Amino acid sequence: MKHYHIHIFYSEDDGYIADIPNLKYCSAFGSTEEEALREVLQAKEAWLDAAKKEGKLIPKPKYRLAIYQMD
Repeated sequence: MKHYHIHIFYSEDDGYIADIPNLKYCSAFGSTEEEALREVLQAKEAWLDAAKKEGKLIPKPKYRLAIYQMD
């Protein structure tokens, strides 16, 4: 099984946020990058399980190039 791209970034308001762009609305947050990653991996499993149960199309994993903002 291939893996989905996970995007982790920091927000002053919410702390660390992790999302999976290929899975619409699949995101999580945490006080550390590791916590946000752990949470989004759980969210991914719940997202995939719900999609399977409802017979919805599950997108194939796609690589996304990381784009960094320069300060």
